[in-house]
Amino acid sequence: MPKPFYITTTLPYVNADPHIGFAMELIQADVIARCKRQQGFEVFFNMGSDEHGIKILRKAEETSMEPKAYCDIYAAKFNDLKKALNVSYDNFIRTTDEHHIKAAQEFWLRCQKNGDIYKKNYKVKYCVGCELEKTDSELENGKCAIHPNLPIELIEEENYFFKYSKYQQPLLDFYEKNPNFVVPHSRLNEITEFTKKGLEDFSISRLKDKMPWGVPVPNDEKHVMYVWFDALVGYISALGWPENEKQFKTFWPGMQVAGKDNLRQQSSMWQAMLLSADLPNSKQIFIHGFITVGGQKMSKSLGNVIDPFELVKKYGVDAVRYYLLREITPTEDGDFTYEKFEQRYNSDLAGGIGNLLARTVTLANNPKFIKQEPGKMVKEIVEGSRARVEEKIEAFRFNEALEWIWVIISSCDQFMSQDKPWEWKEAASQTICDALFALESISELLLPFMPETAEKIETTIKTKKSVQLFPRLLTQ
Repeated sequence: MPKPFYITTTLPYVNADPHIGFAMELIQADVIARCKRQQGFEVFFNMGSDEHGIKILRKAEETSMEPKAYCDIYAAKFNDLKKALNVSYDNFIRTTDEHHIKAAQEFWLRCQKNGDIYKKNYKVKYCVGCELEKTDSELENGKCAIHPNLPIELIEEENYFFKYSKYQQPLLDFYEKNPNFVVPHSRLNEITEFTKKGLEDFSISRLKDKMPWGVPVPNDEKHVMYVWFDALVGYISALGWPENEKQFKTFWPGMQVAGKDNLRQQSSMWQAMLLSADLPNSKQIFIHGFITVGGQKMSKSLGNVIDPFELVKKYGVDAVRYYLLREITPTEDGDFTYEKFEQRYNSDLAGGIGNLLARTVTLANNPKFIKQEPGKMVKEIVEGSRARVEEKIEAFRFNEALEWIWVIISSCDQFMSQDKPWEWKEAASQTICDALFALESISELLLPFMPETAEKIETTIKTKKSVQLFPRLLTQ
């Protein structure tokens, strides 16, 4: 029986078009999922859309649409990323799905049964962009650091609250017992320090007459659920919880991929909620950084938001996957510019793997070519790189894994330059066989990162019909 593996991205908020930052998250998760499938795991890969809350309601009102109709349009755009980015997720959960709504309500009832939900009046500073309450210490000049363009709103009303404070010590104990729970370790340290300072109970409902767009609170028609409480349950409602107990127990606990702005929600709030509902905590959370554009934060006002669909249309899906995985350090902020993109494309793709495949196949088609066993040196290079690639993927260092694949490509280029097989001297066929062997291995290693390219390499080697993988770009 194959071992099960569950992985989920965050459920992106559908108040705007998909951008390159979420595209990177989706591609990173896809690499992990494809690697696990290569290793023989039974993978359940989840993606979806977060569709409730004040941001969605206001966007729908701006366009004179009903919230659900607005969500239908934008959820479809996010689901279109599957084809555009060649992502292999198995499931797309929408938080407006009837099953999810029932699951969120059941989760609420379980937390309530355990005494962790209560009602009180409160007044709080609130960032609509984050959909989170903010303390004065979290604000910079009275603004949210992540959404400085949005005003901080004051909310004063009667809400339901979750007893977050009750789980301070259980969470600290959990972090201590699971030192690899959050990757990178610096993010685990960050959430541990946050927890040590003390956890405050947080609001988990809104008055329906003020904010009607949300999951109805069980047994109280005056309230709807706070968006984060509802959306986080999507990670398990995607598995059929609570009805499909067999599938849930097979795949949960699972792994989550999220941006650094989601650290608190994923690694702390959600984990406390799971403890409250008597459900297992997540297995691991991988946190990535943000993408800037030319050193600046992406924003509509600056006009620098990168559309992943347009990028793929212009350069091809695997070129986009390659840049986001190779150029952007997985756990830190990274920068995108068209200049850097095209430099990577021409040097690594057109001039690297594309050139190696084209000239190797051309040489292998020559009548003078005699098939031979690959040499000891190329086998050692390939196996050494393979071990490093596997090690780097396990550590989520996708950029370094790709560097080791390109070590094989560079080695083959070096052999070609030294031996000049096109001159058809004594060792020509051996050099070509070594390059073919290396390309077969490169195809296998590239499959999680650049699946379309990996398949093209494999087909080209089998048919000996040359194909131009990456046409060179004319840059200014």
